[in-house]
Amino acid sequence: MDITQQIITIAAQVKEASRTVAALSTERKNSLLYLISRMLHSKKSFLQKENEKDLQAARQQNVSAALIDRLTLSDPVIDSMAAGLEDVARLPDPVGAVGRMWQRPNGLLVGRVRIPLGVIGMIYESRPNVTIDAAGLCLKSGNGVILRGGKEAINSNRALASIVQEALAQEAVPRAAVQVIPLVDRQAVIEMLKLKEYIDVIIPRGGESLIKTVYENSHIPVIAHYKGVCHVYVDDSAESSMAQQIVLNAKTQRPGVCNAMETLLVHKTFAAQHLQALLDALQRAGVVVKGCTETCAMVKGIASATEQDWQEEYLDMVLAIKIVESIEEAIGHISRYGSKHTEAIVTSSYSNARKFLKEVDASVVLVNASTRFNDGNQLGLGAEIGISTSKLHAFGPMGLEELTTTKFIVYGDGQIRE
Repeated sequence: MDITQQIITIAAQVKEASRTVAALSTERKNSLLYLISRMLHSKKSFLQKENEKDLQAARQQNVSAALIDRLTLSDPVIDSMAAGLEDVARLPDPVGAVGRMWQRPNGLLVGRVRIPLGVIGMIYESRPNVTIDAAGLCLKSGNGVILRGGKEAINSNRALASIVQEALAQEAVPRAAVQVIPLVDRQAVIEMLKLKEYIDVIIPRGGESLIKTVYENSHIPVIAHYKGVCHVYVDDSAESSMAQQIVLNAKTQRPGVCNAMETLLVHKTFAAQHLQALLDALQRAGVVVKGCTETCAMVKGIASATEQDWQEEYLDMVLAIKIVESIEEAIGHISRYGSKHTEAIVTSSYSNARKFLKEVDASVVLVNASTRFNDGNQLGLGAEIGISTSKLHAFGPMGLEELTTTKFIVYGDGQIRE
């Protein structure tokens, strides 16, 4: 069977199985999620054995420490995946929820009910935990899902999918409802993107190259999880210890993820008094700093930032710093170089906080908090399938409700249209 036929077969199986998933009761869906969670714990050694195959291959290719971190199924990562499934099980089920209803003059009662999207195609890189997050959210929201992870995590993703499918079988749900494409050939992605008769939406999350490939080749609507060129702006009124704490957390807590800060914008007044201390703290933490002309003149021993640095998603312990004259300049810089992912301001000014919230165009905008909080779990959505940086039909972390849509329902008692 060639690649095209393999992908068509998988998609057709998921579409057929999705009808069963859409009709599952909340109780059965929750029982399934709790079972998968327990199996992740009981099969931890199997998962980590398969994951080690991917890690060995990555080390042989001398990939960065940040990528190794994203790829590793450590005990805490597995525990977090399992806990995330249980969090999703405890969340209200959006499927079947009826929004407001209204009555027309002719007596028709009109309303909207929330329904699954159908079949979701998920294309992602590096992080195998996405396999479980996506499977759990899709099952709870009544969707079938086709998962195509990166080749660097193929063994991990296959192992995770096998656990999910074993749980599906135990709960008398078609195993085909959740499938990982077992092919690493890039052509598999291209073929998947053609199947609009089977797949209802494509959700890519990964690097710029992946997103571009999906947009250029997809025949299916796309909800993009684009790169995270995230900024923290430290206002002139910012409290210095708070600013340092937020900046360090946003950059160093986990630098290889999409909501890590990549560019620090600092008001010139704050910089004159506190930039050196901030820089010292960053360098003690192991951050390599690049700076604009003003930054390099104010502090010594750092490299000059180039135009490319303002556009860069480093995903590593590297940071670009730019000194700005005003909040307006900071917002302008974000408007030009940001990726609509996550932006934060540190300030004691209520008016500047409100201005930043109103004028910055990003899926999550924070005041006096780290960019690392742009995460479905941290925002109370349970696990997330991704962070949409496009505005149709979702913007920001995509939890259960974002994986559903609505249809109109109409009750009558014999009305006909005149």
